[in-house]
This record gives sequence, structure tokens and C-alpha cells, in this order.
Amino acid sequence: MSEPKAAPANSIQDNDSTKKETSSEERREATSSSSEIDLLSYHEHNAGRLVIDPEEARLEFGDEVAKKLKLTKDGTTVLWPQPADDPEDPQNWSDFRKHVQLVIITLAAIVPDFDSGIGIASIFALANQFNTTTNEINNLTSNWSIFLLGWGGIFAVMLMRRYGRLPVLFWSQVFSLGWLIGCTFAPSLKTFTAMRCLNGFFATCPQVTGLYVVTDLFPFHLQARKLNIWTMGFIISPFLSPFAFGFLVARASWRWAYGIGSIYGAIVLGIIILFGEETMYDRKLENPRPYGSNTGVASRIKTLIGVTGARMAKFRSTWTEVLFACLNIVWRPHLFMILWFEALLFGFSIGINVTNAVFLGTPPPVGYGFSQFAIAGVYGTPIVAVLIGEIVGRYFNDWVMRFCIKRNKGVFEAEFRLWTCYIALPLYIGGLVLIGGALQKHLSIGALIIGWGIAEVATMINTVAVYAYCNDSFPRHQGEISALVNLARTLGGFSVAYFQVPWASKNGGSQLQTFGCEAAIVAGLFLLVVPALQLRGRDLRARFSF
Repeated sequence: MSEPKAAPANSIQDNDSTKKETSSEERREATSSSSEIDLLSYHEHNAGRLVIDPEEARLEFGDEVAKKLKLTKDGTTVLWPQPADDPEDPQNWSDFRKHVQLVIITLAAIVPDFDSGIGIASIFALANQFNTTTNEINNLTSNWSIFLLGWGGIFAVMLMRRYGRLPVLFWSQVFSLGWLIGCTFAPSLKTFTAMRCLNGFFATCPQVTGLYVVTDLFPFHLQARKLNIWTMGFIISPFLSPFAFGFLVARASWRWAYGIGSIYGAIVLGIIILFGEETMYDRKLENPRPYGSNTGVASRIKTLIGVTGARMAKFRSTWTEVLFACLNIVWRPHLFMILWFEALLFGFSIGINVTNAVFLGTPPPVGYGFSQFAIAGVYGTPIVAVLIGEIVGRYFNDWVMRFCIKRNKGVFEAEFRLWTCYIALPLYIGGLVLIGGALQKHLSIGALIIGWGIAEVATMINTVAVYAYCNDSFPRHQGEISALVNLARTLGGFSVAYFQVPWASKNGGSQLQTFGCEAAIVAGLFLLVVPALQLRGRDLRARFSF
């Protein structure tokens, strides 16, 4: 579906019924500038604006360049990035080989929040084990491990820029597995807290590697669809462990939950070792593989543990560049604005996940007073919701992209991605208000389930749109974009548990006020950010992107 082919002559011939009117002077300018176009890096230097239609490419670049462009099999879409004439370019890999790597990074992206979510299922058991309260368990372990999930991604990206995707992914999962085993056998709350925080810091790597892998493997027009799959992995993961282990902890020790989590981490690590491949391709080098192919057992081992990456580091970004890369882009207005919006939208969603176990288990009038079994069953709600969001987002994002490109004469602009947010916001507001009303008025548990499900569908849809917009606006900084979005959502979410339960418990129960205010904050940010970016985003990209 994404394999390249040379543009056929008839794909760029004039069509009298659709031919765009251009002056001879404009045509000469296009032709004269065509010699200056570097097709291998054009998509990076033209941040947020790509010519997708082959006919428009002929008019913009000139006939000489248009004939060299590689298109999709059906000849209707220009491929960005342009694949190199090298079978080892990941853009030229078979669809099966690409999707194996996508599955691996998605399975790995489940690990960080899956490990973090085990604490939600074990919260009452941990409180009993260490003779403390559920609030202290949340404050010491869940909240700070979530906080460190964000910062770990920043450091992972620095290493990946120099040493490649695979070795950093491998070693991060080795260390995170070790810390999770430490949680399993922790003799005291202090040791348990330290192990959980260290696990969070190291485990987060797959949650920032995915954007790199998707853009390494897939052309522009498929990236949002594949991002949807990877994003689904880490959004659904914090709900899987409370759902699965809630039943377990009701009958067995909480240590079994962490032990099984360690087994899952070991399985993912084994898959990475056996089937993981390096997707980083230095297409700007005259010889992208100066040390030979990665085929063969010895070469695979060297690539996996980082020997090859260490040798390649001298051809890549300097330490100065990687250390300051995130700081260099985070202040850009169009990025900072959308990160601010996503931080609170996703952050309140994290807060719901962390605190709902408390609301469901606390006796009335604050909560429902459910048993451990009932709480675990309710956590099946967001799992189904995220799957629904993946399906809706996959097709809606593609439809928006195709529709807007057609309306814009075959040219894509990054701000097209933001139309998806208009679908997500009403769902999010309705979901949060329904959650608050259900908790405060002690409505049927069905009302809480529906509200939570709607809110998670909205979170899934909106997050994919934000990732795609940021990636399109900064195509040379996928890792930094992924790390900053990851940091924003965790910074927005880790602190929610500190105030949400006390606020909602005030005066015997004010959950509607709590969740209603959170929905209002997100709605206000939407009105401040999204329309402004759609109106002025093109100018901001031209001035501040690079």
C-alpha cells in the first residue's frame, strides 16, 4: 500500500478539465527552483506543508522534479519522505516487516502505564500491607511514578538521537524490568516507592519511541493511522492492569500482581531481542550504512546492545544539539499552545483513572462502596472506550486529511489535523459532567460507566490529532515532540490525585463541581488554542518552525 514507484508520465500530464491556470512566469520560476530541491529532505524543511497531489507537484516543482517523484502504487499520492534507492531504507521494507515493528513498539508502549496501573488495583492491599492510607499510597507511589514517566522520555530521546532506537529501547526495558521485580519483593513502603519511581523513569522509553518508529517506517499519508495504533497501546494500558489484577488482588497477595506484570515485561523484552530492528536510517549520509548491513547474528547483537549505534554517533547530532533540542522547540508558540491544551485534557483523564478506584471503593456519601471485584469490573469500561476511539479516530483522521487536501488543491497543511479536536471536545465535556453527576447524585453505575467511556473515547481521538499536528509541524524533531507531549500529559495528570479526591469529598460530596470545573477548563483552553492555531498556525509555522 505504501511501496513507492516512479511517477508515470501520464500521471503528470495536463488534464483540460482539471488543469490549474498558471502564468508562464510562474511556470518558469517553478522550473528554475526545481534544481534546488532536495527530495530526500524536502519534507523536513517545508514544515507543516506538503504537496500531496502529483499534478500540483508538477506545477509547483516543475516537470523535471515531478518525473523523479516516487508515488504510491495507484499513482495518486506523493510519498513523503521520498524513499531512497536502497532496499535497507525502512520506507522500502515490506508491509509485513513494517507492521511487525509497529506491533513490537505498541506492545512495549503498554508496559509503562501497565506497570503504573498495577498500583491502582493494589491500592487497598498496599495500604493494609504498609499500615497507611490509600491517599498516602497514591501520593507516594502512583503520582510520583507518573511524574517520572514524563521526564524519563526526555532522556530517552537524547540517547536515541545519537545511538538509535533499538538499543535505547532494549536497555530501558532491561532496567525497568529489574525495578518492577524490585517492587514485587519490596519489604517496606520506602523501598517499594523507590522501585516504582525508578521503574516509571526507565519504562517510559516506548512511549516516546513510537513516533520515531512510525515516521521511520511509513510515509506521511499513513502516519496518522499508524499513530492511532501506537497511541491506543499506551492509552489503554493503565486500565488493563486495574481490570485484570483487581480480581487477582481480591483473592491473592498484591505481590502476585507485580510478579505477573514482571512476566509481561520479560515477554516484551524477549520479543524486542528476537524480532526488534533498528528503524533509524541516516538518509542524509552519502553512505547511510558505513559499517555494512545489519544482517547476521553478530551484527544484530551489536545493533541491539548499542555497539553499532555508538560507532554511528559521530555521524549524527552532537551532544550539544541533543541536550538542548527540547528546550529549543518547546517555547515555539504553536507547540506550546497545543501542549498546554493536551496536558490538561489528558491529565484529567489520568486523574480519573487514579482516583476512580478510591471513589468506587469508598462508602457513601463520597463513593459507591464497591467490593474489589466490582471495582475491577468497572475498569473494563475505558478499555472498550479506547478501542472504540481507535476505530473512530482511524477513519475520521484519514477522512479529514483527504477532504482537506482535496479542498486545498492537493496541498496538505498541518492545521487540518485540528478539525478532529472539534469532535473530541463535546464528548469530553459530556463525559466528565456525567461522571461528576453520577458520583454526586449516586446514580446507577451505568451512568458512571457511560460517562467514563465517552471521556476516554474523546481522549483517544484528541491525542492522536495532537501528536499528528505536532509531528507535521516539526518533522525533524519527532523524538522531541513525542517526549514533550508525553511530558505534558504526565505533568497534567500526576497532580490530579492530590486535589481531586479531597475536593470531591468536601461537604460530603461535590463531585459534579469538581469534574464540571475540569471540563470547563479544558473547554476554555480549546477556545483559546485550537481556533487560534487554525487561523494563525500557518504564519507561526513559517516564522518559528525549522
